[in-house]
Amino acid sequence: MPYKLNIFSKILILLVLLLIPIVLLYSYTNRITNNVVQDQIQSSNLNQLSFFMHQLDADVERLAMSPVILGSDPYIREFIDRNESPDYDMLKEQSRIIQKLSLQSVSSGWVNELTIAIPHGKQVLSSSIFVNGTDTWPWDSPIKRTWTYEERKGDNGVGSFIREISEPIRAQVASQSNVLYQVRFSAQNMIQLLDVYKQDKRSDPFLVDGQNRAIYNSTSNPSITHTIHDKLAGQGLPLTGQVQFEIANQQYLISIVKSEQLGWYLVDYVPVQKILSPITMTRKLFYVSIGLLLVMSILASFLLYRNVQIPIGKMIQSVQQVKRGDLSARIAYRAKNEFDFLIQRFNEMAEQIQVLVEDVYAEKIRSREATLKQLQSQIHPHFLYNSLFFIINSAEMEDKESVVAMSQNLAEFYRYTTRVENQSVRLQEELDLVGHYLTIQNLRIHRLRYEINVPDEMLNERVPRLILQPLVENAIVHGIERSAEGDLITITGEQKDGWNRLTVEDNGVGLDEAGLDKLLKQLKVPISDEIGCGTWNVHHRLYYQFGEGSGLTFERVNDGGLRAVLTWKHNSQESDLATEVIKR
Repeated sequence: MPYKLNIFSKILILLVLLLIPIVLLYSYTNRITNNVVQDQIQSSNLNQLSFFMHQLDADVERLAMSPVILGSDPYIREFIDRNESPDYDMLKEQSRIIQKLSLQSVSSGWVNELTIAIPHGKQVLSSSIFVNGTDTWPWDSPIKRTWTYEERKGDNGVGSFIREISEPIRAQVASQSNVLYQVRFSAQNMIQLLDVYKQDKRSDPFLVDGQNRAIYNSTSNPSITHTIHDKLAGQGLPLTGQVQFEIANQQYLISIVKSEQLGWYLVDYVPVQKILSPITMTRKLFYVSIGLLLVMSILASFLLYRNVQIPIGKMIQSVQQVKRGDLSARIAYRAKNEFDFLIQRFNEMAEQIQVLVEDVYAEKIRSREATLKQLQSQIHPHFLYNSLFFIINSAEMEDKESVVAMSQNLAEFYRYTTRVENQSVRLQEELDLVGHYLTIQNLRIHRLRYEINVPDEMLNERVPRLILQPLVENAIVHGIERSAEGDLITITGEQKDGWNRLTVEDNGVGLDEAGLDKLLKQLKVPISDEIGCGTWNVHHRLYYQFGEGSGLTFERVNDGGLRAVLTWKHNSQESDLATEVIKR
């Protein structure tokens, strides 16, 4: 007999097959991971730097629009055009314009100066009190149409960026223009932004231009930043990119992004070892984990055999004995773990299994009876309100006979339908109920006629309660009432070959082939919101009580109308057994 691996051997082989590829593949994946992670981190650093520069350019661009906004202001235009008019209040308008310049200046998030210089008359209006009304304006200096960096006296070594717009636009120096608009912001704004970026990213950014000038953050490392600045100035600055330099025996990754507005370069650096340190730590932890995993795998294999494999083998032997019919099989092994609970329950199961087998059939009968009661609870008359209104109308017309007839039949009808102590009744009682129901409907629909022809030998047959009335109700509602010519309902019964057959037929509108097929299919599927519960309940109650072959079906009548056929077994053992369970 060939040897068959058990679960313990399979798990051991699986552990070995898992560990070997992991160790072999890691050396390859580790190298790839180093390269990929390094590239991703480098790309991330460059993207973050580009995003920061984009925000900086956006702020600078908003400041660059300030002269354009000033040139479009109607009060400033009026001041420029009428500053020589004798009836023009020059001092009042100057005060108003200075106020506007101050408001425009403080509306920006950066500290800045807005200045309007009028060469004719040597007038200077500015948001800065140190510049406003100055008589030392450089009228012969070239107009700075792009952002220009310069250092003024009194700025404590912190330069400023300046941009000017002149009217007319072709003017080359300030004295050639009719009016000059200037916006200036201090490089201190840039230093503050660099400090914020350094705090968020734990880096050391700074700004440089192509003329060996630089703007550092307030906590910059001068030895490293100056060295990087000198190296970049020596080999030229790229528009955007990354380079690596070795400084003090350590590799640094330098990221560079150029400002589209200022023309300066934003530079940031980070040690390469700092990028790779998580990977190095991960590699060491992996090798330690592999060693621990091997040790724990051996221990787990031993515990698995002792605490799982042996108890499972004992349980398999006992289950095989039970399968062969030996209900005396017991497990005497003590596993001293969770298997003790399973072994104990198995022994109890073996003792109780014969009792459970004997109780299955009775439990099945009780389950069917519970289903029948639930189905019956869904059946209720749909004509109660119409009957009550008929009594009210008849009473108002003093038609005493109709009131009495309707009340008597309605009382008999509800006295029967509200009795729930017996779920199985004689067919005679069902026919009496239908007689009351048809009498009630005849009082409302005078053209309605009915015939009941059931042999005496069928009257004592036991059927589920309320099995016939829903079919008669459907014949009236969906057949007779919808047809001007329909007026007759026929109920006939017969016994043949051990089967009872009860037919409810009307001469109403009937159904076409498609409608009949749909109705028959609905009887065989689970009940849902789209399926009416009346006929479905009738079919399934018969099926549950009398078994295969019993139930409800529908047929078309040649002269119009629809025929509902109830079929159930004569003197069915299922019926007798269900009745016996009910009596219990």
